[in-house]
Amino acid sequence: MAYSIPFNRPALTGRESQYIGEALAAGHLSGDGPFTKRCGGWLERQTGVHRALLTTSCTHALEMAALLLDIRPGDEVIMPSYTFVSTANAFVLRGGVPVFVDIRPDTMNIDENLIEAAITSKTRAIVPVHYAGVGCGMDKVNAIAAAYKLAVVEDAAQGLMAAYKNQPLGAIGELGCLSFHETKNYTMGEGGALLIRDPERAAMAEIIREKGTDRGRFLRGEVDKYTWQSAGSSYLPSELNAACLWGQLEAAAEILNDRLAIWDRYAAAFAGDERFETPKIPEHCQHNAHMYWIKCKDAEQREALRRHLAEGGIQAASHYVPLHTSPAGSRFGRFAGEDRYTTAESERILRLPLWYGLSAQEQMRVVETTLEFFKKI
Repeated sequence: MAYSIPFNRPALTGRESQYIGEALAAGHLSGDGPFTKRCGGWLERQTGVHRALLTTSCTHALEMAALLLDIRPGDEVIMPSYTFVSTANAFVLRGGVPVFVDIRPDTMNIDENLIEAAITSKTRAIVPVHYAGVGCGMDKVNAIAAAYKLAVVEDAAQGLMAAYKNQPLGAIGELGCLSFHETKNYTMGEGGALLIRDPERAAMAEIIREKGTDRGRFLRGEVDKYTWQSAGSSYLPSELNAACLWGQLEAAAEILNDRLAIWDRYAAAFAGDERFETPKIPEHCQHNAHMYWIKCKDAEQREALRRHLAEGGIQAASHYVPLHTSPAGSRFGRFAGEDRYTTAESERILRLPLWYGLSAQEQMRVVETTLEFFKKI
């Protein structure tokens, strides 16, 4: 079905084609060329980490994190069930066991107060997911990790340009993973990045990303030939992808401000309406307007609203099916404690169109069509 207002439209600043053309003209199409380095340097300055390595996806950034932590069969990794499959898959591929913890209904993030009860002698890491670019309770997450000597890997796929207590998401734990998929605020089509705070880990991450070799050192003239050093894979994106991303990062503030204005218009239009729930951003979180959602009474009402919007040419989207309810989730992992909110809240949430360039007129159509639905019930 064709929608006059799609749920998502990839951000385009107009610079992407120019930079891709420059990369083609330069004749350097494989990774780690000038645009790759520009993007990595920008991310390092923006987040304050020691090293930011572009990857072919956030999935691969998470897989690199699992390799860096040397996750082994039977190791347990605590995470929310309300997340994309990559959060769990990265550790399952190493033989790890996802241990799912319930979420907070206000942010849809992992409930930091339930993490400690899920820890066992096999626990190796905690993976908080910053849903919608709203930060998890990282003070408590890091305190628990320190007390039990656990690693913290932030799944900040949706979190670039957002912060928790003025700390950039993805740069608060030991490792952070970003996404540049076309559905994210900044895109290279498919892509991601691994953020690393520790210099020693950064050196090892470079080897893992280059198929387990020290090719990076060779290119810098630090060794006379490169050799196989460790297990690794081909996680390095092409220079063409990086050139596309550079066109976005140069305009990062412009894109952020446009999205925030759209988010604020939704919030103002729906303020005080008690027929459905809307996002509440905790005071200590600086979000990046990655998405605007509403929560209906139940799954039946949500689907009715989705159909009503579709009839008006507007595409809205639900989100994750909780991993622990899926065939693979029940096979590879387990839920710790009570599923009080994860499943119930996942069935109520509906995401409205929000993308760079969405006009005020288009947005008001979304608002008016949504309110029209609730007037009828």
